[in-house]
Amino acid sequence: MKIIFTFQLILLFVFQLNAQELNCNVEVNSTQIIGSDKSIFEVMKKNISEFVNSRKWTNHNYQTNERIECTMLLNITERPDVNSFKATLQIQSRRPVHNSSYNSTLINHIDKDFEFTFNEFEQLEYSENTYISNLTSVVSFYVYMILAMDYESFEINGGTPYLLKAQTIVSNAQGANATGWKAFEDTKNRYWMVENHLKPNYVPFREALYKYHRLGFDVMSSDLTKGRLEVLNAIKLLQSVSTYDPNSFQLQLFFNAKADELVELFKEAPMSEKSEIVPLLNKINPANSTTYEKINSGK
Repeated sequence: MKIIFTFQLILLFVFQLNAQELNCNVEVNSTQIIGSDKSIFEVMKKNISEFVNSRKWTNHNYQTNERIECTMLLNITERPDVNSFKATLQIQSRRPVHNSSYNSTLINHIDKDFEFTFNEFEQLEYSENTYISNLTSVVSFYVYMILAMDYESFEINGGTPYLLKAQTIVSNAQGANATGWKAFEDTKNRYWMVENHLKPNYVPFREALYKYHRLGFDVMSSDLTKGRLEVLNAIKLLQSVSTYDPNSFQLQLFFNAKADELVELFKEAPMSEKSEIVPLLNKINPANSTTYEKINSGK
């Protein structure tokens, strides 16, 4: 009995050492598809979930409780052919805040340019060196963006290895007959999501990610005022990015994830901080100006 128990502990220890990086909840919504066999969507959900959660994406060892919490919601909008699909893909990822039960959203994005083929009897395949399918390329691209944003929040430029992997996926897809990969198609697609992040002009953006999370939110459990001021300093860093590119896709992605969080943080702040943060946010992210007015109203 003791031997069995010891063996179980060893297995648990080995599993924890080799736990994969992501704990991703994959959902497939097919309510817009009428009159077709829905079993394929259950298989699709299962296969994508296994592809994301069972694959080893980094060289690091994660314990089970360290896995990155994320969600991928695949909303099927059309089924042109038996194995062809058009969809949107919503990606969300979260980061735990030190010494708290709070999770800060890192990514909250909807990719609307997603067409792919899926055969329920074929295994999902992916290669770092070649483009095999749009489904695994898109999903892998966002896996690396999730990893990159998580690492960036703990260390300045910590996400570089995963940004480069995402950029390789983009490069491999340039010859593919699929949208969302090419610079000329749109200023707010997968190409620009990673390209902008790696530009020298976006160095302040990457520094802001670190300050916002590691020096800001992670210290709030011990010093709320200090942490909040670091968040304010992080937002100030974004001014130069906004000046360089007023329509920055990167800033849009950032504030899609952070607008409501900033309101909750600063609506209880002293008036001196409110009078500084609100005009700053309105200037950098005017699309959410109505949201930021809640800081002053306290509602």
